[in-house]
Amino acid sequence: MSRNASRIAAAVLGSAALAATAVLPAAAAGHGHHAPAPHHHYRSAVSLGAIQYDSPGRDDHSNRSLNAEYVTVKNTGHRSVNLRGWTLSDRSGQTYRFGNVRLKGHSQVRVHTGIGRDNRWDLYQDRRTYVWDNNDTAILRNDHRRIVDVESWGRHGGHHGGHHGHWGHGH
Repeated sequence: MSRNASRIAAAVLGSAALAATAVLPAAAAGHGHHAPAPHHHYRSAVSLGAIQYDSPGRDDHSNRSLNAEYVTVKNTGHRSVNLRGWTLSDRSGQTYRFGNVRLKGHSQVRVHTGIGRDNRWDLYQDRRTYVWDNNDTAILRNDHRRIVDVESWGRHGGHHGGHHGHWGHGH
């Protein structure tokens, strides 16, 4: 092999190794959750916060019980983000589509399952049945259908034990 060919081969191998190490942190950003393929996480200041997936008390399907089940969506950035067209889905495909909701910087909103009147802090899916199972996944997508954040709990996410129906994390 000529000296130039050896240099080119070494450069190609070095570039491939560098590219492989650049992919590792991106894969680790998934926090070990199994996001539906082939989508990739999209970097955003908006993420999932605390999740109350098992309504406290008896599951009597009352509106009060349904609204005690919620997912928090938070904006950790400085700028406001309009969530129009964003979606929040569970593993089985039940989907809530955000309307014209402006989430200010460093703020959050709870998306409740039951019926209610939307305001700055609380949004309502207006459902009459529970959405979030004890073994489930919450998927937040932006208005371009890109996955922004995923949280799993129970058997699928490995977050069982001392959480008793509530899953919160610090992004």
